[in-house]
Amino acid sequence: MRDTVINKMPEKTVAKSFRSNSFRRLVKENIALFALTLPAILYYLIFHYTPMFGVILAFKDYKYSDGILGSSWVGFKNFEYFFTSMDAWRITRNTVSYASVFIVLGNIAAVTVALLLFEVRGKLALKFYQTSMIMPKFLSWVLVGYMTYTLFNPSLGYFNQLIQFFGFEPLDVYSNSKYWPYIIVTVEIWKTVGLSSIIYYAALMSVDPELFEAAKIDGAGKMRQIFAISLPSLSPVLTIIIILAIGNLFRGDFGLFYQIPRDIGVLYPTTDVIDTYVYRGLRAGDFGISAAVGLFQSVVGLILIVISNWIVTKVRPENALF
Repeated sequence: MRDTVINKMPEKTVAKSFRSNSFRRLVKENIALFALTLPAILYYLIFHYTPMFGVILAFKDYKYSDGILGSSWVGFKNFEYFFTSMDAWRITRNTVSYASVFIVLGNIAAVTVALLLFEVRGKLALKFYQTSMIMPKFLSWVLVGYMTYTLFNPSLGYFNQLIQFFGFEPLDVYSNSKYWPYIIVTVEIWKTVGLSSIIYYAALMSVDPELFEAAKIDGAGKMRQIFAISLPSLSPVLTIIIILAIGNLFRGDFGLFYQIPRDIGVLYPTTDVIDTYVYRGLRAGDFGISAAVGLFQSVVGLILIVISNWIVTKVRPENALF
């Protein structure tokens, strides 16, 4: 009788009913997993999607007294002001340059550490190395900033005391911007290499051990095994990480670029990025320009992700993100 009723129902209704039942069954079978994802979903809804309403500030001359909706529309004047300012080229150059260096050197360092960890056989030693390298990731940028200042303090810093001990003149790195590209890159890699290497290490753990045994029987040494087995096994994970990193090419870690150089104006030529520029704009009350720069960041990031993923789909589709 039930089959007869279903057969008499329109085809679209049957398909809709089937999808509805399938979704309810999926939720019922995975209710625990959905409950675990609920905090993350709420986080993104509240802090990432709801504030998107403020994008309209990029096209308005915001006034406190008029509010967001009451402020007058100015079209693309905020964008025009930013792109014609003297700061636009500097902060865009710094942001893209640092992000590019982080992608290249950061992944090289992470893959290298993962390959070294993969050769460690003692469980206790492996846990010690992993824990000690991951710890910096959980330190706040404020704390790392104080650590950096303690190291490079012009008069009492450990670095200056060390070079003075060997007869060299002390360096005042907080008044000379040329040193900071090296300091910032070093601090960023030190802080992130541990967690990134664990991701690659997990990918190496999924490689069939028989491949390495067969390579040994064929006479392949460690370096040959790395280039013939380990690195090709890491390529899917590495591709996805690089695609996501390219999407952040126009975005810098605010904590890194604000807390480490301590927001000193003389260092702006090499430490100022889009995120710190936006923060200073918000602090000064230039909400329209800050929103315009932030929207520019997001749109360019989306375009870069789509383009990079499209290139990957043409070269190696199985490694594409979507």
